[in-house]
Amino acid sequence: MNTSEPSGERGAEKLNWIDRRREKIRAEIERNRRGEYKVPTWVLAAALILIVGAWLALIFLAG
Repeated sequence: MNTSEPSGERGAEKLNWIDRRREKIRAEIERNRRGEYKVPTWVLAAALILIVGAWLALIFLAG
């Protein structure tokens, strides 16, 4: 089995990816603690669907 890169580099690359991921998570937690959090898009979409659904139900059931 010939590989183009030594296995040692692959392990270091994976470790670097894990470190970057951990740092990204830490930064997000710090932003959230400072109050700089954002509402996820799926929550906004669910709220919109709920409001529109309730509005349509009111129109059709009251009419």
